[in-house]
Parts: sequence; C-alpha cells; structure tokens
Amino acid sequence: MQAAWYERNGAAAEVLVLGELPTPQPAAGEVRVRLHASGVNPSDVKSRMARPLGGPRILPHSDGAGVIDAVGEGVSASRIGERVWTWNAQWQRPDGTSAQYVVLPSAQAVLMPDSLSFHAGACMGIPGLTALQAMRLAGKVRGQHILVTGASSAVGHYITQMLSQAGATVIGTVGNPAKAAHAKAAGAAHCLFYKTEDVVARVKDITNRQGVDAVIDMDFSTTAGWLAQGLVKHHGQVICYGSNPPPDISISFRPLLFASIGLKFFLVYDLTLADRQACLAQLSEMLSQGVLQHCIGAVFPLKDIVQAHETVEAGQTIGNVVLDIPQ
Repeated sequence: MQAAWYERNGAAAEVLVLGELPTPQPAAGEVRVRLHASGVNPSDVKSRMARPLGGPRILPHSDGAGVIDAVGEGVSASRIGERVWTWNAQWQRPDGTSAQYVVLPSAQAVLMPDSLSFHAGACMGIPGLTALQAMRLAGKVRGQHILVTGASSAVGHYITQMLSQAGATVIGTVGNPAKAAHAKAAGAAHCLFYKTEDVVARVKDITNRQGVDAVIDMDFSTTAGWLAQGLVKHHGQVICYGSNPPPDISISFRPLLFASIGLKFFLVYDLTLADRQACLAQLSEMLSQGVLQHCIGAVFPLKDIVQAHETVEAGQTIGNVVLDIPQ
C-alpha cells in the first residue's frame, strides 16, 4: 500500500517519507479500513516535531474516513462495506491514517451517514469529539454566555455551532475579520479580536460586568492571565483542551479561589469509556440529522503530506486540512 511516515522527529520536509508498505491484515476484534481521507490536526504536527516515537516508524494522523473492506475474527462480516470514520488511530500506536489502509479495533471505526462526505468524516475524531466533550463538560449552557477561544479554529467552529444550537450566547476570540465572519456564520453572537482588543474589557461590556459563565479554551497560556482580571463570573468555569507554549503556566490563585472558579482539563484521546460512548452516540445523532456545518479549508493528495503539515503549522487556513488518499 502507499503510505507516508517518519522515522525521527523533525521538520515535515526533513522527515516525512512517501513509499510502499505491506498492506495490513486485521487481527481478532479489528477491522481494516480502505481510507479515502486522512485528517491532519495540530496534535499530529506537534507529535511529528517532538513526541518520542512508539516504533521504528510512525504513520501519522488519528483521524480518517473510508470503507471497511476486511474484518478480523470476532467481528461480524456485515461490517464489510460500511462507510466509517476513525478515532485514535495513531494514539499510543505507530500506524495512523496516512496510508491507503489502516487496521484498528472495531469500535474505533464509527458508522457514517451516507450524507457525510469522507472529507468531513476525517474531521470527526479530534475536532468533532473535542467540541462535543467540551460542551458536555460545560453542563447546561442554555441562556449562558460562553467564551470560545479560537472560535474559527477546526475545533472552535464545531464548538460554536453546538453551543449556539443548544441556546448559549457564544463570544468568540478570533484573529482577523475573515475568521470573525467564519465564526459568526457558525453562530457566534460576538467576535473579539484578541490581537488588538482588550478581551476582558469587551467581555465585561457584553455581560454587564459579570463575566462569562464559562470559557471553552484552546490556549490556557493566554486565558490564565485573563482569569485574574474578572473574565469569568463567580462560580463560573474554564474547560480547557489545549494550550500554546510555554508548557508551564502560572495562575493567580486568590482570584480563582474567591470567585470559586472551576477548572476542568481533558484530552480527547483519553476520554473515559462512559464519556466516549456518550460523545459517539450524540455526535452520530448530530451527523444523521445534518445539523453541523463542515468546513474543509485545504485538501492535498497523500504525496503532498509535507505541504499539508506545513499548512497546519502556519495556522492561517480557515477550516480543516485533509489528505486525499489514492484509491
């Protein structure tokens, strides 16, 4: 099969290799997916740069979509022919979706509705599930003001849609007018330009000086500094799924203590079984109902995986970056 991989950490152009590998066979409890698309996420880029390799070579990307063409012992043959999307394909294992085929446990290949494209399906494992788990952790959001940092990002775009559909007033941080338009089309009521505006002051203006009920956060390194300034109302909460450098972040203890602010952190790769099952069921229902907008910002053929990784690193593309896998 055609595949792309790396054997050492480093820059995309220096370490990513395109070539031929043996086509894998499903073991007991596994399915083999003939991939049509592979999603490229910031975590894939960060892993390639610095995460120690879990094998002699790494086929990157956890997200993908395609058709099951073989099953292992214990998996019903009726799954053959199913259109599916994948999650955690390259989490704690070397072989991800940057190839024509991937084998993985049957539960990690989720049935797709016919209306969902393979490109969109390849955006569900990390962006879709992260967005949904973040909203679930926020609890009852109807009538609340919620700040979404990076509201135009791949994850933020889904969070904004889900929250606004659930009855929340979404305040989103964005980097430029084009990203603001993207977030507003997804349901954001207010967009704040974090590079040029005083985000905390704007939030206080919007919320009658109270602060937001919750923050759903992709960059705790920035948000941590805002918390001491009254960004979040008393008994509000911060739900965080990521951060830009630095890795060690200081927070002001007393403002959080005296405002009784709750902090929740989660890693989408590491959801509990109960949370994972709940998210999969709810996301499948949303996809079947067709209530989510999907934005594919850039599509590259597998042979251009270097350019795809560099596009994600640049951070300027609006929408998800995916690879077309040759058939």
